[in-house]
This record gives sequence, C-alpha cells and structure tokens, in this order.
Amino acid sequence: MTRSHVLGDSATMLRRSLLHMRRYPSLTLFVAGIPIVVLLLFVYVFGGTLGAGLGEVAGGRAEYLSYVVPGILLVTVAGAAQGTAITVAMDMTEGIIARFRTMAISRAAVLTGHVIGAVIQTMLAVVVVSIVALAIGFRPTTSPVAWLAAFALLGLTAVALSCLSVALGMMTKSVETASNLPMPLMLLPFLGSGFVPTRTMPDALRLFANNQPFTPIIETLRGLLDGSPIAGSGVLAIAWCLGISLVGFLLALRLYERLPER
Repeated sequence: MTRSHVLGDSATMLRRSLLHMRRYPSLTLFVAGIPIVVLLLFVYVFGGTLGAGLGEVAGGRAEYLSYVVPGILLVTVAGAAQGTAITVAMDMTEGIIARFRTMAISRAAVLTGHVIGAVIQTMLAVVVVSIVALAIGFRPTTSPVAWLAAFALLGLTAVALSCLSVALGMMTKSVETASNLPMPLMLLPFLGSGFVPTRTMPDALRLFANNQPFTPIIETLRGLLDGSPIAGSGVLAIAWCLGISLVGFLLALRLYERLPER
C-alpha cells in the first residue's frame, strides 16, 4: 500500500470523525464542562484556604488560581480520553470496525482518524477551559512563545492519551466498560501536583505522585505559564507522552489485527 493511499485513507477517517463531532457538538461542551465545574469549585470554594498554603509566602484565591490551572487543563485532556474510548467501543459493538477490516483501507488510517479527531476535539475543549480561566482572573506571566509551548505540550499529551484510549476502546466488549476504563486517568492529576504540592502529601502518596506521568507534565505546564523552574520536568513530560503514544498505538494496531473478519 502506497504512502499516498495511507494518507488518503487517514484523511477520510479523519473527515468521518470531524463530521461526528459537528453532528454532536454537545460532546465537546461536555468534555469542557466538567473541568470548568472543577475549576470554579476549587477556586471559589477551596481556593482561599488552599492558596494560603502555597509556598513560603502566604497566598490567596488568586495565587491558587494560577497554581491550579495547569492541573485543570490536564483534567480536560484526560476527560476527553473517556469520550474517545466510548466512540471506539461504539464502532466496535456496531460492527463498523469489523466492516472496515473487510475493505481496502489502511489499518493504521482507521486508528489515525480516531486519534487526530480526538486530539482536535480535546484541544477545542482546552481552549474553552482556558477562556473561562482567563475570564475569572488567570493571568499567565510568561511570553506568548511559552503559551504556545504549553499548548504544544497539551497537544502532545492529547495524542498520547488518545492513542491509549483508542486501544482501551478496542479491548472492551461493551460501551459501558469502555466508559469506565479511562476513569483512572482523570484521577491522576488529583494524585499528582495538579491541586496541591506533593510535599504536603503522606510519604507513600508523595512517592507515587512524584513518579507518575502526569506530575512532570503539570510541572512543565506550570513553569511555562507562570515562569516557575521546570528543571528536568520538561524532558520527563515529553518522554512520558512519546512512550504512552507508542505503546497505545501499537497496542491498538495489535488489537485491530486480531479482530475477526465478518
């Protein structure tokens, strides 16, 4: 199969995903809605208390808003993975994936269409959440270049989680199961440095928080948005994203190949 054939098939599959997104815009709003509710809850209910415990200098609600936005953005990306897994599971249960396997379509193109479509939907939700954060007082203190770098990292994270969620959607036998498998991804920002500094956690939880994939991503985002030190977090963040992307896509391909033809 030629490269142009693969690219053409991928474009067709992507167009299918975009049409589905346009037909159901409420899905994108739902992906953005939960992080917005969490943002408002933590800033306006807990922000005053949690902000007072940040760093050596006492802060307040405004300081906590700056601290929590990177974690909220990552919750947005992780939440979108659930929708991707559900979409893939629906294709599986309705027999569409099995039908694609009987057609002259590149196997990678089917998966690529799902992944790119999911990334586009995720980044639209990230933009909506970012607008709400700016509206309630979030003011990044770095340059526009750093902002672009932050969104590029969010995009890379979206690719990684989309690849993983496609694989999760393909390994399940029901939409209900597919909706539950990505749920731990939404918890990881809470079990990292997304909402409180890891130094305030018990020893066992702090060990987990400092070594899970989302913490270096959050710390890198935070450094890009407020100018705090990134140190080695940037390299770790990119490495985690690339590793998850590779494992997720290869697993999805393997599962696709093992599906019975109908």
